[in-house]
Amino acid sequence: MAVIVKYVVERNGVERMTFTSKKEADAYDKMLDVAESLEQMLSKVDVPLSEQQVESLALEIAKQKDDFLAVLKGGKPVATKKAKPSAKTNTENVTPLKEA
Repeated sequence: MAVIVKYVVERNGVERMTFTSKKEADAYDKMLDVAESLEQMLSKVDVPLSEQQVESLALEIAKQKDDFLAVLKGGKPVATKKAKPSAKTNTENVTPLKEA
């Protein structure tokens, strides 16, 4: 029998993603923190967006934060290689990032 270590990212009592390395789990957790902060900012903009649009936009910006930072600093998006994910997505229990 093998022993397998799994790192689970959990938000509001719901399992969001499972990783095989602590580094990847920490990075994903930090990305979710950034997305939550972006949601708060985006909900205050004077552009009519639905709650779902705000959530999706915040998550995508957080995923590509390096490109956004480069553009905001006056540069061009950084060409990044897409890494092969080593995480298993648990889509059954995924809930929105916003707390009710």
